[in-house]
Amino acid sequence: MSSPHEIIRAQNVRKTFGDDGVLTNVDLVVEKGEILALMGKNGVGKSVLLSCLAGSEPLSSGRIEVCGVAQAGREGVAGFLLQEAMCIDRLTGRETIAFYDRLHPRFTNAWREYTDQLDLDDLDKRVDTYSGGMKRKLELVITLSIDVPVYFLDEPTAGLDLSAIQAVHAILREQRAAGKTIVVASHLPMDAGLADRIAFLQGGTIVATNTPTALLSELPPVITTASTDTADALTEHVLGGELFSDGGTVRGFVRPSLVSTVTDDSDVRTTEPTYTDVFNYYTNLSQESY
Repeated sequence: MSSPHEIIRAQNVRKTFGDDGVLTNVDLVVEKGEILALMGKNGVGKSVLLSCLAGSEPLSSGRIEVCGVAQAGREGVAGFLLQEAMCIDRLTGRETIAFYDRLHPRFTNAWREYTDQLDLDDLDKRVDTYSGGMKRKLELVITLSIDVPVYFLDEPTAGLDLSAIQAVHAILREQRAAGKTIVVASHLPMDAGLADRIAFLQGGTIVATNTPTALLSELPPVITTASTDTADALTEHVLGGELFSDGGTVRGFVRPSLVSTVTDDSDVRTTEPTYTDVFNYYTNLSQESY
C-alpha cells in the first residue's frame, strides 16, 4: 500500500539498451519534501534511472509515477538537470537564462538570488568560455528557477570546489524547507550528508536504502593501517578481499568475529566509519559480502 506522503514511486523498473540490461527490477519510493541521494559508481545507471524518473527516457518495463502522474503526462511536474545538457555555448550566461525564461511558463526570478549564492558573476560572457564548474552552476540556476514540486539533479556538485558544493547544499536545503522534493544522483561521498535518505545502485538494482545515520550504523567494523606489509596480509581477512585507499592509509571491512584477530597487529586499528566508507561498502563489495 502506498504512503499518503509518497510523491515518487518506481515499481519493477527495467531498462535495456539492445542486449545491455542497465536497470533490473528497480523499486524506489521517495517521500514528499525529502532529499534522496541516488548513489553509485560512475557507469552503474544513475543517470539512466534519473532520466526514467524524470520521464525523459522510456521504460523497457515497470511503472513510475511522480505526483501520481505516469510518464506521458509528467511535463510541468518535475525539473530535470542532466549533465551538460542545458548550456548553449553561443549565448552568454544571461542570454541562456533568458532563453529558458521564455521557454518555460513556470520560470521565476529566483535565478537572481541563485547566481549570487553561487558566485556566478560572469553572466555577460559567452558560455563557451565557461569552465566546467561554471557551466554546472549555470545549469543549476536554470533548473532550480523553475517552480515545480520535484527536482531530479544529475551530479549537481560535479566539478565544483568545496565552497561551491556547500553553497549548492545550502540552496537544496532551502528548497526542501519550502516543501520541494529532490532526487540527487551522485558518486561523491560528500553529497551523502545532504540527504535525508540514500539509495545505492549497484548491478542494475537498488541494494540498500536508509538514512545516512542508519547506513553508517549498519556497516561492519572498519579497520585501517598505514603499513604496506600489513595491508597485504589483511586482504585475506577483509570482506570481499578489498582494501580502500584513504590518503596514506588503507581501510577495509571485517566481520565482527574477526576484529580481535586482525587488530592483534599493532599496525591495525578499528576506526569510526565515514560516508566514504558507506559509499565504498555499498558500491564496491558484492551483495554476497554484506
